[in-house]
Amino acid sequence: MRLICFVVSKPQGKPQGKPQGKPAAPVARAMVRSMPEVVFRTQGVTKVYETGAVKVFALAGVDLELYTGELTVLLGPSGSGKSTLLNILGGLDHATEGRVWFRDTELTKMSDRGLTRYRRDHVGFVFQFYNLVPSLTARENVQLVTDVSTDPMPAEEALQLVGLGKRIDHFPSEMSGGEQQRVAIARAIAKRPEILLCDEPTGALDSTTGVQVLEVLQDINERFGTTTVIITHNAEIRRMAHRVIQFQDGKISNVLVNDKRIAPADITW
Repeated sequence: MRLICFVVSKPQGKPQGKPQGKPAAPVARAMVRSMPEVVFRTQGVTKVYETGAVKVFALAGVDLELYTGELTVLLGPSGSGKSTLLNILGGLDHATEGRVWFRDTELTKMSDRGLTRYRRDHVGFVFQFYNLVPSLTARENVQLVTDVSTDPMPAEEALQLVGLGKRIDHFPSEMSGGEQQRVAIARAIAKRPEILLCDEPTGALDSTTGVQVLEVLQDINERFGTTTVIITHNAEIRRMAHRVIQFQDGKISNVLVNDKRIAPADITW
């Protein structure tokens, strides 16, 4: 998206000799001001689950744009469609109707193999329950991703970024819930994704460890410009976001822009 504005400038220099005809017209110079790049766009996205003769609309026509480098919070009650949309954006699920674009690529036209490549190359996932392999150390859990990525960072570097440099060789059973979630974040960012999709990343955590996880997510967003989407039921978390998109009954009910964002440590749990 680009905004074009025109600046009118007067002719430079003094006229030579007598004026000839009409004065020279002002010169219009086009100046291009870059606007945030759209990274995701959806058009009329609908997701229907059928149980016998009953149809349940998880999404009921969602039109949405998400921007590069933005930290966005999706807020709404259970069953409002947030996780369904996140799974469609991440290539984990298919829309029943509508279209979804990642930059200039239409995800809704991609094959399952194409979506697998898309997830591998572009998207990192963080879920409420950490999905770590209990028999592997923190380093080995992260290496599950780095071993199949095209341009990964070392597992040790990813763990350092989330504050677990001294816990690299510990197993999940030897870690707190917050530490396990940070291992999950390290695993997600180790492949250098453009997109980080987080579904209730603090839902199973107390306030202290929840704040630590949010601080890590904010740091990743700011340090690498990673487009970050966070689903939450905690309305206070919206205050750290650039934008807040509220869902109700499978539709977007409101979009808010935070003119003043707060730090995760200032969030009331």
